[in-house]
Amino acid sequence: MQQRALGRTGIMVSERGFGAWAIGGNSYGAVDRAESLRALARADALGCNFVDTAMVYGDSELVLGEFLRGRRDRWVVASKYSGQPEGMQATVERQLQRLGTDWIDYYQIHWAPARGEEALYEQLLRLKSTGKVRAVGVSLKHANDVDRVLAHGYIDAVMLRLSLLDPDPFVACRTRLREAGIGVVVRSALREGFLTGKFNRTAAFADPSDQRGEWSRAQIGATVAQVEQFRFLEHESGGLAWAALRYVLGFPEVSTVAVGIRTAAQADAAFSAPAAAPLSDEQSARIAGLQASLGLRAARRSLLRRILDRLRR
Repeated sequence: MQQRALGRTGIMVSERGFGAWAIGGNSYGAVDRAESLRALARADALGCNFVDTAMVYGDSELVLGEFLRGRRDRWVVASKYSGQPEGMQATVERQLQRLGTDWIDYYQIHWAPARGEEALYEQLLRLKSTGKVRAVGVSLKHANDVDRVLAHGYIDAVMLRLSLLDPDPFVACRTRLREAGIGVVVRSALREGFLTGKFNRTAAFADPSDQRGEWSRAQIGATVAQVEQFRFLEHESGGLAWAALRYVLGFPEVSTVAVGIRTAAQADAAFSAPAAAPLSDEQSARIAGLQASLGLRAARRSLLRRILDRLRR
């Protein structure tokens, strides 16, 4: 699998990484530990070397710790500080034990610190100076967080949502991210599985450990309706899921996309394909037009607000 640079860190990551939230068993349904280990082994065999986890992802770190024995040097491990009350330093020490490692390659604050919490950035820098983490960053939610995070010049990378249905905040902030020269790790490229194209408006998630069970019927229906608008990509790409990944990887600023994986079959589907060829200019233009018409782009929404404000004057 093709590798890309994680910003200026000197760390090379596979363009498709293993999103380990699902193997934790607390958000996307119950999992079989043996199957999780098989999924990781299949990813390893297919050239995946990046895995993203967090302590709040159920047993994910523990499963990874078991898998990484004898393989640690081949993998780039990313994890997160999610506001645990014991503080960042103590949390990292626990995570190192759970992962069975002496270092974490990329360590993130799980969502941009609120104003008044800037000390968290200093704690990241201190951790990096000890060698217990190699690179540091922030997992972002909103476009207006990007400037605040980039103001801290020692941030090595960010993680953010990007998909056919979620062009922003990445597209809205793409120039700033490129100019900063930092790594970009993408999450939710398949929009909680809906961009695989396998769900319809009657989809139900009965497993109590599956967070999608909290989605309303209206939310599911609206998401499926949006997904259907992008079906035109299926034929040439060999499936909607692969088209969704090609869209994300078509941006050279993206270092890797963490694909949520639960089974060996899913790992095979995500990682067995060769390097992702960019979508055509025609496809990209059609995607941008659809995103604008569906109200998915912040720039489009801002333009509409400005027009309405002028009309009200």
